[in-house]
Amino acid sequence: MKIKRKSQSNPVIIGAIASTMLMTAAPLAQAEESLLSALTSGKASYSARLRYENVDQDNLPEEANAYTARLTAAYKTGSYYGLALFGEVESVHSLFSNNYAHKSQAKGATYPVIADPNETELNQGYLFYTGLENTSMKLGRQALTYRGAPFHRHIGTVAWRQNWQTLDAFSISNQSLTDTTINYAYVWNVNRIFGEDAPEPFDNFDSDSHLFNVQYTGFKPAKIEAYAYLYDFENGDAFSTNTYGLRVSGGTPVSDNTKVIYTAEYATQSDAADNPNSIDADYMLAELGTKMSFSGPLKMLLLKASYELQEGNGGADRFVTILGTNHAYQGWADKFLVTPGDGVEDIYLTAVAQAYGMKFVASYHDFSSDNNSYDYGTEFDILATKKVSKNYTVGLKYADYNADNNALNMGATAIDTTKLWAFVSAKF
Repeated sequence: MKIKRKSQSNPVIIGAIASTMLMTAAPLAQAEESLLSALTSGKASYSARLRYENVDQDNLPEEANAYTARLTAAYKTGSYYGLALFGEVESVHSLFSNNYAHKSQAKGATYPVIADPNETELNQGYLFYTGLENTSMKLGRQALTYRGAPFHRHIGTVAWRQNWQTLDAFSISNQSLTDTTINYAYVWNVNRIFGEDAPEPFDNFDSDSHLFNVQYTGFKPAKIEAYAYLYDFENGDAFSTNTYGLRVSGGTPVSDNTKVIYTAEYATQSDAADNPNSIDADYMLAELGTKMSFSGPLKMLLLKASYELQEGNGGADRFVTILGTNHAYQGWADKFLVTPGDGVEDIYLTAVAQAYGMKFVASYHDFSSDNNSYDYGTEFDILATKKVSKNYTVGLKYADYNADNNALNMGATAIDTTKLWAFVSAKF
């Protein structure tokens, strides 16, 4: 009699194996679906800025006229296990005429410089991680600042120019301590505003730099900021410096609609790395003003007196903020973007008003040297902007620099210059 062999296919065993496979596959499928969802459920943003700029310099035979457009398209993904991606493309184009000079053109003998080169590039592209409590990290090309605009004195994007400055860096920000933000960044490349076609080092700084910035907001009368910016530029040794500083800024109400505002800042700078120059220079800023609010057509009025000093001891021994948004300081005519060898002392008055749905800014500067105490000149600046609906802004801006006529005032600071801008911008 033939004995029937027992089947090895136990339904219980098969069911257990199948269940295990399904449980293993489910997280993988869910992970793939979650990753796809993070990549596709992000947020896109767009911006455009059309601008006309006119520059008239007394030492050049022609006025510069630039019609330029800046277009950006950006996308930020959703988060996947704390990870996200951000990318932004920036495209700058000159329109109509092109009668101006910039670092990648050979027109400097005829036209003034307008630093808006034609270029399409990856403006930002970084990996963003927030998986650690009270901590955020970025790796890649990023617009890095430690203060709100326009106070980017040391680290900024130079956002007024059409081609922004960005940093290829690893940055980390931590808020584990109460009322305290600790920032650090390692920077291996600086993408400068002059574009890739500009000669070295105007195109990029090959960098081995460390940035430290700590801010404390627990002291009610003022925000306290300490920083150390340690620059090492392999193709820009003259700008390799160590800068250490402290800033205190705030406001104190004196009535229901008025408060006193104040700022004090000090920094010291020395040569670093392979800098061939000996640098020992200081920076000082002191501001005092008042900010008032109203219920009529005039909504806000700010009046402020300021003193800013960048020491200079002659030649390369002067305090320089090479990565700052320097257009926002020492006059919009840009006569002091790189500190003169004799330094610069700027005493200025600023008025800001919001009225009839518009913003008005006016300032008057009196410039002199730190070394030898001679006059550079004076400057008057004015700006008017208006938001049109939610997404659009239009504006006019004007700068008039009048150079002082003395034997010690030479170079760019000895040239009368006027600049005029008209612009419209949109953000979506």
